[in-house]
Amino acid sequence: MSVFSHPGRHRVAVLVRNGLLPMELGIVHRLFGQAATAGGEPLYEVVTCALTPGEIHTEADFSINVAHGPEILGEADTVVVPAAHGPDTPDEAVPDARVDHEPRTGPLEAPLAEALARIRPGTRIASICTGSFVLAAAGLLDGRRATTHWRSAARFCELYPAVDLDPDVLYTDDGDILTSAGVASGIDLCLHMIRSDHGAAVANEVARGTVVSPHRDGGQAQFIRRPVPEPRVSSTGAAREWALERLDRPLTLRELAAREAMSVRTFTRRFREEVGVSPLQWLTRQRIERARQLLEETDLPVDRIAAQAGFGTAASLRQHLQTALGVSPSAYRTTFRGPACPVAV
Repeated sequence: MSVFSHPGRHRVAVLVRNGLLPMELGIVHRLFGQAATAGGEPLYEVVTCALTPGEIHTEADFSINVAHGPEILGEADTVVVPAAHGPDTPDEAVPDARVDHEPRTGPLEAPLAEALARIRPGTRIASICTGSFVLAAAGLLDGRRATTHWRSAARFCELYPAVDLDPDVLYTDDGDILTSAGVASGIDLCLHMIRSDHGAAVANEVARGTVVSPHRDGGQAQFIRRPVPEPRVSSTGAAREWALERLDRPLTLRELAAREAMSVRTFTRRFREEVGVSPLQWLTRQRIERARQLLEETDLPVDRIAAQAGFGTAASLRQHLQTALGVSPSAYRTTFRGPACPVAV
């Protein structure tokens, strides 16, 4: 009998090991667990498993009891592998580089390799933080783009040269394999998967319920030099808030800089330090998010949506949506609103 009790829901299995970072397990359960239809019907069922059912020691000073073994991996639609900083985590580096948790090199130990072999072909597999070391050791990342915590990037490259590692991004999406950087980027990755499955409206509702940013693009830098402005140091936050209220009109760097009484050069440098991308990249991403919201939640024709999102023309919106998501506006709307929604293209 399956441990997943709701056949109609997307089945998520989280594989935990000794040395688990408790927050990473909580992220998966909390975010996927909150995703629901407009009528309140849950969209996912999340189950935790371990190599051997029973007590799992966490990195904190407490343990958790896991009821299920690795057999549930063969039933999952998505498998998530969080980081673990324990003595039984071969080939895994530790972000804070503590001496008592030196990684061990070599192939995956048999129980972990056998557990991963249970995963069905085509299952979506994701890692959080240095959980990517497990996927790499299993050969799942060979020839693929991936990321990991920036402090562990050099070690990762040394151990797994066949992986196309990008140490500068929050997460990567290579189809059925996804990886994320540090702990907090696991939130971004889970929201990205929810958004990919069910659209921006569902993901944004989950983000609101969890009180986190609804969308940080995967290409955003991991390490932002000044994420929180120092006291009495000018920020670019007011300019961003001002821009979000005016996405439907052309916005220039000079206008944004003027909101903060900065030169364009100073504003651009400060913006990148605080946000991790350039002002124009950020604007484009916000406009794409606005367009997605309008496509999902309104019956407006595409040219009206293009105007309200600041792209000007339907052709420009199509080009940006195709570049960002690989779909046309009408295809996106059909996916996340259903074919009954009237569309003017």
